[in-house]
Amino acid sequence: MNDTQVRTRFAPSPTGYLHVGGARTALFNWLLARKLNGTFVLRVEDTDESRNTDEARQAIFEGMQWLGLDWDEGPETNKHNGGDHGPYFQSQRSDIYDRWFQKLVKNDRVYEDDGAWRFRFERKPMTVHDLVCGDITIDYRDESNTPDMVVKRSDGSYVFHFVNVVDDIEMKISHVIRGEDHLMNTPKHLQLFEAFGVMPPAYGHIPLILNMDGSKMSKRDMGAAMGEYSKNGYVAPAVFNFLALLGWSPKDETEVMSIDQIVDRFSLEGVNRSPAKFDVEKCTWINQQHLMAMKPDAFAAAAAPYVANAKLTGGDNYANIAASVQEKVKLLADVPNAISFYLNSDFPYDESALAKVKKNASAKDLLGKLADSFEVSDSWSNAKELIGITAQANDTKPGQLMFPTRVALSGQAGGPDLGAILKILGKDECIRRLRRAVCIL
Repeated sequence: MNDTQVRTRFAPSPTGYLHVGGARTALFNWLLARKLNGTFVLRVEDTDESRNTDEARQAIFEGMQWLGLDWDEGPETNKHNGGDHGPYFQSQRSDIYDRWFQKLVKNDRVYEDDGAWRFRFERKPMTVHDLVCGDITIDYRDESNTPDMVVKRSDGSYVFHFVNVVDDIEMKISHVIRGEDHLMNTPKHLQLFEAFGVMPPAYGHIPLILNMDGSKMSKRDMGAAMGEYSKNGYVAPAVFNFLALLGWSPKDETEVMSIDQIVDRFSLEGVNRSPAKFDVEKCTWINQQHLMAMKPDAFAAAAAPYVANAKLTGGDNYANIAASVQEKVKLLADVPNAISFYLNSDFPYDESALAKVKKNASAKDLLGKLADSFEVSDSWSNAKELIGITAQANDTKPGQLMFPTRVALSGQAGGPDLGAILKILGKDECIRRLRRAVCIL
């Protein structure tokens, strides 16, 4: 099979939000298509009208678009958000299913049973040559365990197995990458492909995602809903990076990668057989690495909505303020709290940090003298050096004054580089904050 023949698909049901497992399935299919210069198809399995919702459909589209999982084709009538095409909807394809069903009728592969129609299995072993799991065989000679399956319900609607196979044939899907929970469906699908006289696609069933305690990840678990990542301050390339590592490895110790790097290194041979464990701490760490790698202006722009939502205004100096905390935060949602001391002149002091300063008997006097040094200084560019000079002039190590100065200027025990704080706040505001701290010590 040459590169141009590779066609993958993601086929979600719009019955709830986009789950992390579904997003990972979409991502692996997208990666394989992009790696092999193929086509990635989005197909919405919306034949169950009683369970489908517009909200769920929109959540799927938004989650995929946020991750950057763009699809390549679909009916022009289904254009979505200004794109050239939309996804396929199974609810719009009933005529196609009727036509393929009649082929089964003509070949005597279906029969009516209490109003429903069952597909007549061939009574022989069926082996799935799975690209991830290896060979899996189901023996259809045992009719008690493999009864003929319903393909058309008594109300005239078609079941998942039938429409799934018909759509894969119609859309010329070459590779089906899906969750391991679908593995036992595949022999049924192979029987249908045989009945239609069509070569099946290659199948690869990827391992399930488990919680850290080994339990199966449910919709209620942290990290399950894709829509929550952006709200919580994750950036899409980091989540993409994390999801790719849930069941796949580049075969070395590399963990932090760009989307282009992942595409370049992706292969089904790198997909692990064992279940993946969802580690929210690792996801957050990867997010931090991606934040640190951003250009300062891009970081500031990405953090701006979170800052605005917190009712903070950075003003003309916002870009510098944001850049000063770029290497300190793990999530964009952390930025408002990290920069609030810059923007609130009457910021609160962290109680434990203030208590530590108070234990330093000379801190109050040193801060007052540092304020005096700042006042008589002709140049603000050497403000940080004045901290060490003031300490040494009073027979104290610079470190004895550094921490009290940080707490006086920010109210915090940690945070941005002290030089950045001094530069951003400016001379007059730093002096005011030092005097304020002296008054409460």
